[in-house]
Amino acid sequence: MKSFLLVTCLVVALMGYAQPSRDPLFTSFDGTKIHYDMLGQGKPVVLLHGFISNSESWKRAPVRQALADAGFKVVTLDLRGNGLSDKPHTAEAYRDNTELKDVIALMKHLGLTNYDVVGYSRGAILTAKLLTMDKQVRRAVMGGISVDFSDPNWFRRRNFHEALTKPGSHPELQPAIDYAKKSGADTVVLARLQEFQPVTSRAELAKIRVPVLVVNGDKDNDNGDPQTLVDAVPGSRLVIVPGDHGGAMRTPEFSKAVVEFLAK
Repeated sequence: MKSFLLVTCLVVALMGYAQPSRDPLFTSFDGTKIHYDMLGQGKPVVLLHGFISNSESWKRAPVRQALADAGFKVVTLDLRGNGLSDKPHTAEAYRDNTELKDVIALMKHLGLTNYDVVGYSRGAILTAKLLTMDKQVRRAVMGGISVDFSDPNWFRRRNFHEALTKPGSHPELQPAIDYAKKSGADTVVLARLQEFQPVTSRAELAKIRVPVLVVNGDKDNDNGDPQTLVDAVPGSRLVIVPGDHGGAMRTPEFSKAVVEFLAK
């Protein structure tokens, strides 16, 4: 009897550590399977997460629920190579804006048009490029970023790629690499994401005509001066909220700024 109870307890314990379900999954243009979730009903908005992250970062932030409460259908996804989505290692899987092609294909699959986009950190870099690729985008929020990503040789992109492919080359980034490994992120994928990170030139940014809000934490200097992005995108404006790079998107002030901007 004791052995039976022991086995039962072990089974229950193992079930507690079972992998989360990958459903729902969307098969993208090249066969890569993308995990996504939806919350709420109404006007569509897609949230794009940052580097060494996944859609769970949005689920831990109040803005997702606030948008749903304000009458939005909120789509979150694990960008390819992250979270519960497929993690191909080949260069072909990441070059030529494949991440953005996934987003566009997913929104078409869901039948969602005239949608808004909120991107944070690397997600904001993707948002900028998406604005040049899909005329269905109505409004956009870019958080935690400056215009520096418009430089294809941006030192942050280059240094992260080197840190991931040449161990010890950038000691200042080692804590981030250690965190990535500890969190279970695929470092081969992370290197690919930096290698083929989309670049939106200043000339392309100057042609953006949809309303854009730039949001940055008052203690966030990670990715440069956000005012430079505002200066590069016609008609955009800047809102400063409390917090550093990791914390600003989780503040009620960030949530309030995003909801008020997109609700217009």
